[in-house]
Amino acid sequence: MTGPCLFVRPRRGRRGAALTLVFVSVLATGAAAGTWEERGQRTDERRISGRVAAEAERVHRQQRADRHAAGPPAAGAGAAGEAVGRSGDRWSTVFSAREYEDFQQELDGAYVGVGLWLRQAADGRVLVSRVRPGGPAAAAGIRAGDELRAVDGVASRGSQVTEVVARLRGDAGPAADGPRPGAGSGVALELRRGTRQWTETLRRARLRAQNVVTDRPDGPDGPTRIKVGAFTSGTGEEIRRAVRSASPRGGVLLDLRGNTGGLVHEAVTAASAFLDGGLVATYDVHGSQRALYARGGGNTRVPLVVLVDGGTMSAGELLAGALQDRGRAVLVGTPTFGKGSVQLPSELPDGSVAELTVGHYRTPSGRTVDDRGITPDLIAEDGAQARARTVLSGLGGGA
Repeated sequence: MTGPCLFVRPRRGRRGAALTLVFVSVLATGAAAGTWEERGQRTDERRISGRVAAEAERVHRQQRADRHAAGPPAAGAGAAGEAVGRSGDRWSTVFSAREYEDFQQELDGAYVGVGLWLRQAADGRVLVSRVRPGGPAAAAGIRAGDELRAVDGVASRGSQVTEVVARLRGDAGPAADGPRPGAGSGVALELRRGTRQWTETLRRARLRAQNVVTDRPDGPDGPTRIKVGAFTSGTGEEIRRAVRSASPRGGVLLDLRGNTGGLVHEAVTAASAFLDGGLVATYDVHGSQRALYARGGGNTRVPLVVLVDGGTMSAGELLAGALQDRGRAVLVGTPTFGKGSVQLPSELPDGSVAELTVGHYRTPSGRTVDDRGITPDLIAEDGAQARARTVLSGLGGGA
């Protein structure tokens, strides 16, 4: 899809940064977004993250003073990249202003695109796997299975899906160096369906990511399945609404497999759907200990099973670990990714942004998540969802 959280997207290291990290993605084998956004608790963290900018400026001054340095002196982003590389922190990175704008939009759950999910066939063709209802592509009659042969005249076959997505969004080619193509900007798609070949010019639109999908496959009295792809703005409240409407007989199957993390306070809000207050996690910022608490009034009685796997990251792990430690849910699946760190942004004079880890969180029982992950109560690789439903029925849920 031409939106967030679907494809591998690298955080590019810049001029001396020793890291190449993976942006928010369900296909990631690297980093996920664990950005801290609790509005009322950011003053100290911002001060700490400001050290990144200070170090970047120090490097910049040093390079300007060093007349023997090879090549031109580093500007803001380059100096920040060197500072981040020196930190030895594998989760730290530097964004250009444009990359950070993308990142913020994804955390807000919004993006500009045409509403397509894409996949790559074995022969290198790029195919439409799904079309967002109501989006520009759907309005143009594009269907799942159509081959996307080219975007703005650039052939898609053999390209990485991420590159094709970038072209659809205007983040690749000549457009990448100019103003961002916004809603209403045009993009030409060359398509094929069977023997028919045609070109369709779509107008990009501002769309909302669908990070929470709720259904009841067995009817109104059966289990409520809540699939959460990422914790963007509003995700926590969507989960709370889904739980309030769940059948008390059927129980809840909370699917966090492939969850890419996101905003920590959204994960805490989600935990509040199942807990009546109490501890969700603790975290430290350079030795200063803090705690995160659920709101009161959550549904503590509805049977709950949580599905996790190696793609469950960051804020997804925080939620799963809290529900497991509090005895509120049974976890089924495979061990989670193991990213339990918190990053904060620091804007540089040139508009680029450096992110540095400022702390790590732990589950209510004190377990460290970083590099360890969360181990489910029941290990299940194949047929995990069927096993989870069996467990749910044993807890008193299920049709």
